[in-house]
Amino acid sequence: MKNRVGFTVTAAAFAGLLLLCQPAWGQQRPLLTEDPEPIGAGRVLIEGGIDGAHAITYPVSGLKGDLWRVPSLGVSIGIGPIAELQIDGGYDLLSITSRDSRAPLAGLVTATGDSTQNLENTFLGTKIRLISETASRPAIGFRVATELPTASTESGLGLGTTNFFASVLGAKTVQSVRVVANAGVGILPDPTVGNRQNDVLTYGLSFARAMTQHAEVVGEVYGRLSVRGREPFPGTESRGLLKLGGRYTTGSLRLDAAVYFGLTTLDPTIGFTTGFTYVFNAFALP
Repeated sequence: MKNRVGFTVTAAAFAGLLLLCQPAWGQQRPLLTEDPEPIGAGRVLIEGGIDGAHAITYPVSGLKGDLWRVPSLGVSIGIGPIAELQIDGGYDLLSITSRDSRAPLAGLVTATGDSTQNLENTFLGTKIRLISETASRPAIGFRVATELPTASTESGLGLGTTNFFASVLGAKTVQSVRVVANAGVGILPDPTVGNRQNDVLTYGLSFARAMTQHAEVVGEVYGRLSVRGREPFPGTESRGLLKLGGRYTTGSLRLDAAVYFGLTTLDPTIGFTTGFTYVFNAFALP
């Protein structure tokens, strides 16, 4: 109980420091819902931050605890006026509060103390804007991504599987509010049996409300939904987050912070994220 109260106070403190900003560069931190607008040809976006999540569950390894992602990193490269490449990853540290020895891969975990750490899985993605936004229609885009198993099963933080995602992206700005929606599919292999998979639906819906020339409040609901008729394979269950926060832009730098709440029993009960985004012109395309 003491750890939970302490974590909640920390998250509330970061919530009190929420920074607000004007929409720019497409929609990234602290949101996960992807804006169809790319960052622009020859531009590079670098983002980093710190995430904390209380009472997150790893059903495959049987671990449960408080997760710190220090740092969370991402790089996007504008390879043309309508497309960008994305690389996202980080480093995870889990303070273990409980273990379930009945979990399918609990016997592979080599962490014997009260903590474990490892690289986060790495995402490689490509986003393409298909239709530009006009006064009468939203912008439409498409994104494909691969999740590489850089987090090991021995740490208890990884599944050892390679996952694939594809999403349709849409966005529309109405006065001072930008609304973004994502819908897609994910192919998640069963980490316990190598010849079967669970196909899930992915979703995201976010808003960004400009408050001043530099500041905006943001929020989203984001996750995946298992539509398998029977019990989903371990590690492929439905997951979801509700996030509220803000951003503040000054020049080429944007600061952000947010709190989030889990929507399933496996998700963290509460968490926070804070970080920065920096965009610059890196090269000229021929």
